[in-house]
Amino acid sequence: MKNKKPNAELVWKQLEDLIVPRLSLSVIERTVYSHLLRHSRLEGKLRLRFSLMWLARSIRLSTGPVRRAVRRLVAHGVLRLVQRNKTGHVAEVRLPAEIRAVRLNRIESRAVAEKARPGDRAAVNIEQVDFLHSIPLRKAIHVRERGHCFYCMRRTTPMVQCLDHVVPQARFGRNAYRNLVSSCMECNSQKGEKPADDFLRRLYRERRLTAAELAARLRALDALASGKLRPPLASVRARL
Repeated sequence: MKNKKPNAELVWKQLEDLIVPRLSLSVIERTVYSHLLRHSRLEGKLRLRFSLMWLARSIRLSTGPVRRAVRRLVAHGVLRLVQRNKTGHVAEVRLPAEIRAVRLNRIESRAVAEKARPGDRAAVNIEQVDFLHSIPLRKAIHVRERGHCFYCMRRTTPMVQCLDHVVPQARFGRNAYRNLVSSCMECNSQKGEKPADDFLRRLYRERRLTAAELAARLRALDALASGKLRPPLASVRARL
């Protein structure tokens, strides 16, 4: 399937300035996306057929991290899997401007800028706030989860609550509201540096989540990554 070749320079600027910071892409996820983008949209093709083995060999990584990166890119809406089988994948590779989460955030950012008065605290860009910076900001994440663990959904108390990086800091996960969730200490310890979606499926296999709860948690994970699960904005502005 042929498609008009985009402006490569503009695409790469959008990748670095929008996609990587806003979706908190790890180095591996960024490398996988860049490679697929080069061999599809920048060659005028909307879809690309590839195998994980070919992809891993091309970017000199093992298939495990590459498989997880592809899953994360699909969850973010960066890729859309059209076909998947033992021989390979067929995916639509989306340009930065076509990724829904980024489009929504650009609209929201313009709306905030238009409404905010000069010097008004409402003009604070929540996307740039470090939510580990202070106790009130950390509490805002706990408030968003309404006293439940983001992963196992059990009710928590302040004594067992902690913040977990969805994308671990070791993989360049940021302290942004999109990458922090309130979790119980048990889930925080067991998840470690595992991808969040893999950990949720582990909880399902261990019967700590039902099938319906797993589906709901995976949807919540997508909503978090796309910026739909914001902490209470009033409390955030009051602390900045």
